[in-house]
Amino acid sequence: MRIWSLHPKYIDAKGLVALWRETLLAKKVLEGKTYGYINHPQLYRFKKTSNPLEAIDFYLYHMWNEANARNYKFDKSKFNIIDKVEKIAVTKGKVDFEKGHLLKKLKIRDTDKYNEISVINQLEVHPLFILKKGDIETWEKT
Repeated sequence: MRIWSLHPKYIDAKGLVALWRETLLAKKVLEGKTYGYINHPQLYRFKKTSNPLEAIDFYLYHMWNEANARNYKFDKSKFNIIDKVEKIAVTKGKVDFEKGHLLKKLKIRDTDKYNEISVINQLEVHPLFILKKGDIETWEKT
């Protein structure tokens, strides 16, 4: 499971579909409807918020917006629309790690997206997150 901190506009088609499925699974975990991934490190930052379900819904809403802009048919009934949410801090080190990780994937499966993103110095983060200084998160699997 990978729940990207990067803005979904950078994720390729295959990655966006996978992210949608994985985030819906994360939502089920946070709702207590499945237990297979209950201690997954990608859920740590959501669990730290005052309302993890609102945070994951906000995340899904912005993913849905990106998918909708690409004319994908993601099911809007899978989440609640949340307009405002407590932002989650994400470190520059984590964002830099994710950029490198994404570029490795894109180099293989979407060279146009790779070429587009590889020249961007600092990628935007998903609207749920706020960028701060720091190294890669200790919970991140590298």
